[in-house]
Amino acid sequence: MEKEAKIYVAGHRGMVGSAIVRELEKQGYHNIITRTHKELDLTNQAAVNDFFEAEKPEYVFLAAAKVGGIVANKEALADFMYENMILEMNVIHAAWKNGCQKLEFLGSSCIYPRMAPQPIREDSLLTSELEETNEAYALAKISGLKYCEYLNRQYGTDYISVMPTNLYGKNDNYHPTHSHVLPALIRRFHEAKETGATTVTCWGDGSPLREFLYVDDLANLCIFLMNHYSGNETVNAGTGKELTIKELTEIVAEVIGYTGNIEWDTSKPNGTPRKLLDVSKSAQLGWQYQTELKEGIQLAYEDFLTNPMRAER
Repeated sequence: MEKEAKIYVAGHRGMVGSAIVRELEKQGYHNIITRTHKELDLTNQAAVNDFFEAEKPEYVFLAAAKVGGIVANKEALADFMYENMILEMNVIHAAWKNGCQKLEFLGSSCIYPRMAPQPIREDSLLTSELEETNEAYALAKISGLKYCEYLNRQYGTDYISVMPTNLYGKNDNYHPTHSHVLPALIRRFHEAKETGATTVTCWGDGSPLREFLYVDDLANLCIFLMNHYSGNETVNAGTGKELTIKELTEIVAEVIGYTGNIEWDTSKPNGTPRKLLDVSKSAQLGWQYQTELKEGIQLAYEDFLTNPMRAER
């Protein structure tokens, strides 16, 4: 991408989109286009077409999505599938119709089969069944990346996709029930510390293995791939390192300064037992993550404390 190129970041107010905007500005890109949901409803096909016809962005980062944790996904299966599929199809199609040079689609590691061989390679996609608790979201994301692939194959476009592992960092969602595991733990332990609670109860049994990537590292990879990668197969984004949820809770408690007991509610679901991405592809391309987990959690906690709007939603 040329420094003066017109770049549209869809979903710039979200955790990933805002990180991409920060990284673009850091690297000297200055012609960045954004629209709030109020200004542009990405589920409105006519509005999206009008926007692309008027602005003609040369590059698009598609980071907009309806997201949530296990509870949100399980309670709103139809909403997660419909809204994500509609908005991504509208943006990708409008980009193609209006001659966008390159588009990058942001997905999620939940697209991979529940019992995929670990670490999960990009070519394990669609080889077996998905995790039931986020199947609807996964199917929508798979559709988006496949549409990019099919446009490349049929029309010769240069549309790519990147599949991040579990993300965390600045501008995360700390909702008490509709957030992902790490921000949910940050809020829970912070509130326990503030109220002097002697016990914090966490879901499941603490055994699932997870990998976490700091969102600013993802943003750096996204721009790296836009400049250095073309291909139909997606690219995994992660650290290649994993830990148990139990180990994660202990790190979060340490960072926040909570010294009480941690108990486990085994009546609640664990989710996928293990989810570690094979990141050899991004490594071969020449990219490496920078932020270690404990440092990233400290940065995320600072953001939680200094962004009351984020902490309350």
